[in-house]
Amino acid sequence: MIAALVAKRAAALEARSLAWLAPGGAEAAERAAALIEGTILAGYRFERYRTRGDDDPPPPALERLVLVTGGERREAVASEAGAAAVAAEATNRARELQNLPANVLTPEALAARAEEIAAAHERVTAEVLDREAIAARGMGGMTAVSQGSAAEPRLIVLRYAGGGNGPRIGLVGKAVTFDSGGISIKPSAGMHEMKMDMSGGAAVLEAIAAIAELELELELVAAVPATENMLSGSAVKPGDVITQLNGKTVEVNNTDAEGRLILADALTYCVRELGAERLVDVATLTGAVVIALGSTYAALISNDDDWAAVVAAAAERSGELAWRLPLHPEYKELTKGIVADLTNAAAKRKAGTIYAGSFLEEFVDEVPWAHLDIAGTAWDTGREYVGKGASGFGTRLLVSLARDLAGVDRLAEGDGS
Repeated sequence: MIAALVAKRAAALEARSLAWLAPGGAEAAERAAALIEGTILAGYRFERYRTRGDDDPPPPALERLVLVTGGERREAVASEAGAAAVAAEATNRARELQNLPANVLTPEALAARAEEIAAAHERVTAEVLDREAIAARGMGGMTAVSQGSAAEPRLIVLRYAGGGNGPRIGLVGKAVTFDSGGISIKPSAGMHEMKMDMSGGAAVLEAIAAIAELELELELVAAVPATENMLSGSAVKPGDVITQLNGKTVEVNNTDAEGRLILADALTYCVRELGAERLVDVATLTGAVVIALGSTYAALISNDDDWAAVVAAAAERSGELAWRLPLHPEYKELTKGIVADLTNAAAKRKAGTIYAGSFLEEFVDEVPWAHLDIAGTAWDTGREYVGKGASGFGTRLLVSLARDLAGVDRLAEGDGS
């Protein structure tokens, strides 16, 4: 917060460079990282579509950021600050994707960004499945949600071969590039913001780019289901029954509960086709989470206590906070359909965020899994370092998680004395 306020004051003074004196003490590295992150995040502006004349030049951007440090922990401080800079820049790239209008950031355009990431990093490979391939593989959720739109859907697959001895981590990010609600149409007020329903996918893609830049030693796979959710004569209808990739049938009783349908296919694909041994999904999934947790915490739901603790620790360390909500057999009852195995929208308005998480649990094949509902934290958090609009939430959390899993020793250069 302090770094963001200083960065904004520096911008008001049209400063081109900013220097921080790294703090000392036992938490020197972490504090230095926070200063770097806050400065970079606060410097982001979405100016792409502003037309400016000679008498209205764009505000000057910070060109040079310096961290002054010394002492026996200099290398540890420099290492943490460098990693923080990479994660913050990745977060700003995710914010740029979030801010792009839906006529620009289509599923195809998001897939093109994934291919750029793969081209830039030797350890990353990309594969993109089109509408025909999605349907041929039996992904009934993605097929149903995308069928009302003229925009081609894409299942975006990334693999990061970083080595290491740990389990293969699977990341899944919801990427509905525009969500009208489908036939269960959303109210017009605020619908323009539904371009940000791809925030989870943006966080996953840019986190992998940062992980590759940091050359972390772990194996990662990612599946990002990208589609629009539109209404038309070919759109999925309330009452339709679909079959998901894992063979379970679902009554689509609310076409605006589409995120869980595409995530279900992606989670199954990540486990069965990509070999993920641990899962994290990131999604702007429910309005209910905004009621429950506001814009301070994302909801964390998991089928495994140990894995939940690892993800929660990474969230705490990154400053992208997550609060665990429970799973219980009684919530599972809400997911049961009348004419199919499951329903995507419970008849009773109970525990909406937990219900959605309980629905997703049906598609992870009992692999340790953590679900992060970021509907309240991806947009308009109001914090000084991200302000209004896109926050890039989840990017830094996933980078922090990857660093933990790769065994990065953040105190390697001394004990803080």
